[in-house]
Amino acid sequence: MKDYLIVGGGLAGISFAETAYLNNKTFTIVTDTSQNSSLVAAGIYNPVILKRFSLPMDAKEHADYMKPFYLRIEQRLNIKFDVELPVFRKFASVEEQNNWFEAADKPTLEPFLSTKIEHVKYQYLPSPFGFGRVMHTGYVDTDILTESYHVWLKSNGNLLQETFTHTDLIIHNDYIEYKGITAKHIVFAEGFGLHTNPWFSYLPLDGTKGELLLIKAHNLKLDVAVNAGVFILPFGNDLYKVGATYEWVDKTPTPTVAGKAELLERLNEVITCNYEVIEHLAGIRPTVKDRKALVGTHHIHKNVHLLNGLGTRGVMLGPSLAKELFESIENNRPVKKDVNLNRFKTSVI
Repeated sequence: MKDYLIVGGGLAGISFAETAYLNNKTFTIVTDTSQNSSLVAAGIYNPVILKRFSLPMDAKEHADYMKPFYLRIEQRLNIKFDVELPVFRKFASVEEQNNWFEAADKPTLEPFLSTKIEHVKYQYLPSPFGFGRVMHTGYVDTDILTESYHVWLKSNGNLLQETFTHTDLIIHNDYIEYKGITAKHIVFAEGFGLHTNPWFSYLPLDGTKGELLLIKAHNLKLDVAVNAGVFILPFGNDLYKVGATYEWVDKTPTPTVAGKAELLERLNEVITCNYEVIEHLAGIRPTVKDRKALVGTHHIHKNVHLLNGLGTRGVMLGPSLAKELFESIENNRPVKKDVNLNRFKTSVI
């Protein structure tokens, strides 16, 4: 019997699997490619919400826990996916500069916002008012992480590549069964797929569609990620990820003409060089109305658990929230109220 059956092989599922592995627990991941938000994510980690100059709850703790967590995976799998990279916020006016300095004076933000205006000259990215530098930032190449982790899982016989069928799950008092697999616990980390989960579909997971572009721009020569109404993330070999859109009505993971047009319009307002669109990607972010994650255990079935709602910050939140859930299951440590799924009215199931 396994300790855990984990449904979902994106950032949430991988984070919980790695947490189980670090604690000498056995597990199997069941996954398909129906929910691809992890694979199409830009993967930028930045503790600061630059639109509002605010710091999400426990942001520093999440960031501090994330780095060694990913480093252990890199070392074990002999890969590199965590890339430290400055994030530059482009200033559009003197007023924006002043707002930046005002924010940088706050004790919570002071460790993350440089008080020096950066006047780096990028030939094809005009910046007459300079940039503000965010510190302790970078990106996780989610393609490399996901693909390499799945290969490692498969080599150890811990990966079942198929669509999870909820009707085939049998829940007993102290274990679960699924297609010949028995486990003490099941953890659902399905992302937007939560809507088809009969045990947790009552939860208010909205889902926000995001689209991004992969472009090739030989002359751009950025060595930082730039936030300027659109983010531009250098990916090596003159490739850049450009994003992202936020769409609350369309819940299909299909790229749209409107999404592409929006990104191109915003990009063309920022850079002046020629470029080629290589790829257009879309995915549904698992977001919740109150912008908090969904972590915890089913109110009736004590061996059925959830790790979801990581939203746009899955790279940062995944590792520490996986630990939060694991400690709750194994050591009866209560999940923090702000992310505990019990803050929402329970279902009748």
